[in-house]
Amino acid sequence: MVDKIRIAVIYRKEFKFLSPTYRDNTLYYYFKHALKRNKKLHVEFFLAEEKFDTKILKNNFDVILLPDNRFPHIPSELLSIQETNIPVIARTGDPHTIKQYNKLKIHESHKIKYYFGPMTENYFHKFWPKEINFKFIMAGLEPGLYQSLKPFNERISNKIVNTGNVGDMKIKSRIANTILNPGKSSWYFYRLRTLCNQLPYVDYSGISGDSYINTDYPSYVSSYQSAIAASTYYAVIKYLELTAAGCLTFMEVSENNRDAELLGFKDYENAIFINEKNYKEKFDEFLSNKDDHEWEKIAANGRIHTMKNLNNDKTVESLIELIEEVI
Repeated sequence: MVDKIRIAVIYRKEFKFLSPTYRDNTLYYYFKHALKRNKKLHVEFFLAEEKFDTKILKNNFDVILLPDNRFPHIPSELLSIQETNIPVIARTGDPHTIKQYNKLKIHESHKIKYYFGPMTENYFHKFWPKEINFKFIMAGLEPGLYQSLKPFNERISNKIVNTGNVGDMKIKSRIANTILNPGKSSWYFYRLRTLCNQLPYVDYSGISGDSYINTDYPSYVSSYQSAIAASTYYAVIKYLELTAAGCLTFMEVSENNRDAELLGFKDYENAIFINEKNYKEKFDEFLSNKDDHEWEKIAANGRIHTMKNLNNDKTVESLIELIEEVI
């Protein structure tokens, strides 16, 4: 019996998320740092072409790990996958793209036995067949990036920072998306985040071309006392990044998205929960009492909770539990 679980990570160059220079480096740190530093694992990376012959893996690996489950991020074919008999696990992105990228066909052709990703099992199975295995793993918070932060009392206090994709508020755009792009637009998935941008005291940082306007994201958001983490249907990595940055984080929690609670956040304890009915009221409560030390306490609790319980090393342990179940 080998001392470590031997993992072969297979991907193509088109999967930019494993590049250290890509604007979103959360998966880079997870796969190429956190996985490799876990003493229970032996990890090797295979940069594949359109087709990848799994025979070259021989008997040297216990599991194949795909960092995504669509083309061209992974090979269109895993040749000899039936003969090698190595189980395949895949991280999945948005489950609503199952038809767009023909993911059920990939599921069959690549013999994927288990999925994991940053949404709940219930949300995953709204789109995927119930018999397909899935585990909720919110990967990507690298604690080393959130060490040198501004003290809370030295940060911008009269503005609330908002970042990430937002929708188009124009009526024509919303109607067009409803007809031509139903259930897929940024307005659909980030409605509250978009609404927040209409407020005069919200500072918004978006994307210019293929890069964030502010490349040092931890330093940028940690220059603010407060920040907005809003996503309509499931939590996103910002729920972790903003709390890790020591921000008083306004988290969207609603009937559609209660993931913050699953992640261990509690209203007025380590975050402030908002929804479309109360977000202005919650923002005003903070901005009209900025000197109340309770805000700093909540922000500090959020940082402690995220850095201790939701970091990459913790989520790697969850992935190991999944792998052990499969192999």
